[in-house]
Amino acid sequence: MAIRRLVGRNLKRFREEAGFSQEALAFECGLHRTYVSGVERGVRNPTIVVLEKLAEPLGVPAWRLLVPDAEQPGQE
Repeated sequence: MAIRRLVGRNLKRFREEAGFSQEALAFECGLHRTYVSGVERGVRNPTIVVLEKLAEPLGVPAWRLLVPDAEQPGQE
């Protein structure tokens, strides 16, 4: 899987698990909602600084956005 799609899938999963809308997450991160949408769709190429901004309000370390589902901690 392409890394941008992987990041997008993980971001969406963690965002939904945390109960955030794209708009609410974007507000918490100081980003625009359309940017968050672009990351989730795999059309944006976020920097590591942006990954950290996105992960912080979700309560996950930024590196978890880069890990495939099957390799996530706690996944069997």
